Amino acid sequence: MVDLESIVSIGKSDIQKASKELNKNDIPQLVDWLSLKDDNIRYQAFLLLQSRSIFFNDVYPFWDTFHEKLRSDNSYQRSIGLMLIAENARWDVENRMEEVIDEYLELLKDEKPITVRQCIQSLGKIASAKPELKDRIASGLISFDIMAVKESMRKSILIDILNVLLYIRQEHKTDEIESFILNAVSGEILDNKTKNQISKQMGNMSFH
Repeated sequence: MVDLESIVSIGKSDIQKASKELNKNDIPQLVDWLSLKDDNIRYQAFLLLQSRSIFFNDVYPFWDTFHEKLRSDNSYQRSIGLMLIAENARWDVENRMEEVIDEYLELLKDEKPITVRQCIQSLGKIASAKPELKDRIASGLISFDIMAVKESMRKSILIDILNVLLYIRQEHKTDEIESFILNAVSGEILDNKTKNQISKQMGNMSFH
């Protein structure tokens, strides 16, 4: 069984190995620790569950707990919920993502820019695991009001959006996506180097 002392001693480079070695009975304890106020314990528990979710489906049964976190007053909890849902979308045989996606997309309007960025980046993983949701994801990203966020965050958030749309357009081109990308590379938010990179970035992109 995991204990508080053992998980805080795990180095970042050892998270993946440690997550694979978890006992299935450790998962409920780690999920409980996600709600602790201690940043170190909470973050380590999150990293272990996030990594575990890449390789095994035994975190997926806690989907409802992660879904509930999307509604939390605490931005850290919202971020934890959205990232663990995205990582477990690959195991979603019950198609619960379909029920969650609209609420998930609402986090694009979150008051915390870091949560917005984590949401956008996670939507790339969801688009990969749930191709049938690509239209709704693309629509949500295209309708994002970039001017509503503070100026210092606009470039980072726009690049996040473009990365997901470039991934989606590999197998799902739409006039709306093409128009959005064209407007972005001809607009004022991105610098010329980034514009050139985006223009060339039509090759393979993976969110696995």
